[in-house]
Amino acid sequence: MTEATRRLVLLRHAKAEWSDNDDHERPLAERGRKEAPVAGQWLAGSGVVPDLTLCSTATRCRETWKLVVAELPQRPKTVYDERIYEASLGELIAILNETSDEVEDLMVVGHNPGLHALADALAGEAEGDLLARMNRSGYPTSATTVLTFSGSWKNVEHGVGRLVAFWSPHA
Repeated sequence: MTEATRRLVLLRHAKAEWSDNDDHERPLAERGRKEAPVAGQWLAGSGVVPDLTLCSTATRCRETWKLVVAELPQRPKTVYDERIYEASLGELIAILNETSDEVEDLMVVGHNPGLHALADALAGEAEGDLLARMNRSGYPTSATTVLTFSGSWKNVEHGVGRLVAFWSPHA
């Protein structure tokens, strides 16, 4: 029996308003409300439809996901996880390790610097110049990365993935 090939999609929230209010409650800026559906269209055009989406509870992430998922051919199960907000690389890997192996394609909607660090750490290999492009970009708002790997979510660790796609509305 061969091990399942899994896909991990990392989506940074779209551009948010700057505010003196609580950071967790910052809404999307007008630019973000325009970019998020474009990210959803890119995902749909790439044939990437997650089985499960883990989304930060921050307002800007919830709003981004609502606009992205409206562009997908089907709505995946969505879990809003407060641990994704301000999560470190290690905390994000621990969250991935909890994922059921029934999930083949997982999406995480979250924040920088955690998502960029996660994409960079997991990408043991990359197609073409994707890794250089991703790192050169600084992982802007609405940036989306797709990584593949074999095996269990419990075994996700540094270097296990292959970076197969990187998209940004600014790249």
